[in-house]
Amino acid sequence: MIRPAREADDDAMAATLGAWVAETDWMPKLHSPDEDRWFCGHLIETGLVWVADCRDGLGFLASKDNEVAALYLPPALRGQGWGRALLTAAKAGRNRLTLWTFQANTRAIAFYQREGFVVGGFTDGRANAEKLPDAHLIWERDA
Repeated sequence: MIRPAREADDDAMAATLGAWVAETDWMPKLHSPDEDRWFCGHLIETGLVWVADCRDGLGFLASKDNEVAALYLPPALRGQGWGRALLTAAKAGRNRLTLWTFQANTRAIAFYQREGFVVGGFTDGRANAEKLPDAHLIWERDA
């Protein structure tokens, strides 16, 4: 089920985020589980967070204003339509969304492009904490 995040979701969100970082060989391991939990709690406090609350795990999408700040799914929820459902919730009532993802995350870029996002540009990664090249993606509702 897709629902707004609750304060108590921060542990499950942090576990999902931490697991993704751990399984992604090109992603630097910069944060502790406590830092991930703080970050997820901060997302809940300062933006709109939707969760895919399923028996097989909890995925989440965080947005603020018209920017998607995070979208993470545990392995069991990937390829099952949960990412699309979270994006649909984020798109509701909006005419535009933007996001950044790492260029190395080709699976995410392909997913976003299938969902109507276009690449708006690239960076060399000097501006992010991970020092990884980024891709900027943009979605606009058809007029």
